[in-house]
Amino acid sequence: MSERMLKFVSIDQRMPEKRGAEQRARDFAEIYDEFAHDRAEEQASRCSQCGVPFCSVHCPLGNNIPDWLRLTAEGRLQEAYEISQATNTFPEICGRICPQDRLCEGNCVIEPGFESVTIGAVEKYLTDTAWEKGWVQPIPVGKDKGQSVGIIGAGPAGLAAADVLRRRGYDVHIYDRYDRAGGLMVYGIPNFKLEKDVVERRNRQLVDAGVHFHLNFDVGTDATMAELRQKHDAVLIATGVYKARDLTVPGVGLPGVHAALDYLIASNRKGFGDAVPAFDDGTLDADGKHVVVIGGGDTAMDCVRTAVRQGAKSVKCLYRRDRANMPGSMREVRHAEEEGVEFVWLSAPQAVLGDDKVTGVRAIRMRLGAPDASGRQSPQPIDDSVYTLDADLVISALGFEPEDLPTLFGEPDLPVTRWGTVKASFRTLMTDLDGVFAAGDIVRGASLVVWAIRDGRDAAESMHKYLKSKASQPAVLAAAS
Repeated sequence: MSERMLKFVSIDQRMPEKRGAEQRARDFAEIYDEFAHDRAEEQASRCSQCGVPFCSVHCPLGNNIPDWLRLTAEGRLQEAYEISQATNTFPEICGRICPQDRLCEGNCVIEPGFESVTIGAVEKYLTDTAWEKGWVQPIPVGKDKGQSVGIIGAGPAGLAAADVLRRRGYDVHIYDRYDRAGGLMVYGIPNFKLEKDVVERRNRQLVDAGVHFHLNFDVGTDATMAELRQKHDAVLIATGVYKARDLTVPGVGLPGVHAALDYLIASNRKGFGDAVPAFDDGTLDADGKHVVVIGGGDTAMDCVRTAVRQGAKSVKCLYRRDRANMPGSMREVRHAEEEGVEFVWLSAPQAVLGDDKVTGVRAIRMRLGAPDASGRQSPQPIDDSVYTLDADLVISALGFEPEDLPTLFGEPDLPVTRWGTVKASFRTLMTDLDGVFAAGDIVRGASLVVWAIRDGRDAAESMHKYLKSKASQPAVLAAAS
C-alpha cells in the first residue's frame, strides 16, 4: 500500500473553503471554493484503503472511490479522473449535488471519531481539473449500427443513456418539453449548488457527438408514443416526475401559494436572463416577503436558500417531524441555518390564511408517535397547540408524483403501477410494450440524480442487447428460409 495513505489518524477532515454566509446569501454562485492542489492530495490521503469499501458499496454507481483517492494522493490526477469517469457519466455534477453525507461519506469506515474522507469535494476537484487541463475527451462514437433510439426526457437518466448508446454507435434522438436540456439539473437545482455551465458543457459534448436534441417537444402533442415507436428501433421513457404533491389544507388556492418547482424554475430562468413575467411582477419573487416553505426534503432546502438570496424579509421551513427524521441532507440544513433560515420542527400546516392574498399559515405542533408502515415515527398533533406564522409567500415542497403518462402519451397500453410510475422489468427495464424501456424517477419515484444516472446507464445497456438481438433477427429468418 502507498505510504501516502492512511493519514486519517494524523490529518483532520477539511472541506474546501466555504464563503461566509452573509457573502454567499447575496448571490447565486457556488458556496465552496475549489480545493487547492495540495489540499486535495492531503484529503485523499486520509482514505484507509479498506478491504471492503463501504463508500463504493453505498454509491449507486458503484464508483471505484478508493482507487481514485489513492491516485489523487499520489498526484496522478489524470489517471484518477479516468477511473472516476469510467463508472459515472457526470462526476463533477455528482461531486456537487449528491448527498454524500447519506451515501459514500456517510458510510466511510473511518467516520467514527475521525470524520469521513471528503469524497464529494475530491471528485468535484478531479473533474474540474480535468476540464481545465483538457483531459476530458470528446465522446468516442461507435461504428454506425444503422438503428435509432428515441429518448423521452433530457434529464440525468436520459442524458446518461444517450451517452452510452452513442458510444455504441446508435443514432440517438432526445425529446424534451423544455427549451434547455438537463431537466431538474437545469431548472430545479439552484446555481449555488450547481452552476448551469457545468451541465451545459456536458450537453455540448452530446451535441458534438451527434446526439439530436428535439427541445420544446411534447410527446403526446407533437408526436404520440406510437409514432415514436414507429420512427425508432427502441424508445426510452426518462421523463422524471414533475407533478407536485398537493398541499391539502384550506386556503391553498389563495394568491401567494405556489408549488416548489414553479418557484425554482422561475428563479433559474431569471438566472439565465429569460423573461419571467411571474417573477418580474413579484408573484414568484421572495424579495421583501415573509416566506414559509412547507416540507423537509432537498427541494425544500433549495427553496429556502433561494428565498434568502432573493432578499426575503424572513424565511421559515415548516416540517412535521424533527431534525433527526428530516429526509433532506443534513449538510444542506446546516448551510440554510448559517444563511438565516429558521427551521420550525415538529409543526404541520392546518390552513393558509388570508382574504384576497396569503397573510399567514396556521400550524399545529406535533409529536412523534409509534413507527408507521415505513418504519418512521408517525407525527401526531398536540392538542391546543395551534399558532400562526406570518407569510406573504407560501411554497409547498412536499415532493413530486408522476403525470398520467398513458393519457399524456396517447398510449393506453403503457403499463403503470398503482403509484402512477411506469412498470418496467427489474432486470431489463423494458416495459410490456416491445422495445419501450423506462428509467430514472419515472420508474422508481422521486429520487436522486445519481440514481437516475445509474438507471439511465443500465437501461442503455439493456437497450443495446435488445437492439443487437433485433438486428440479428432478419439474418436468422433469411437463413431459415
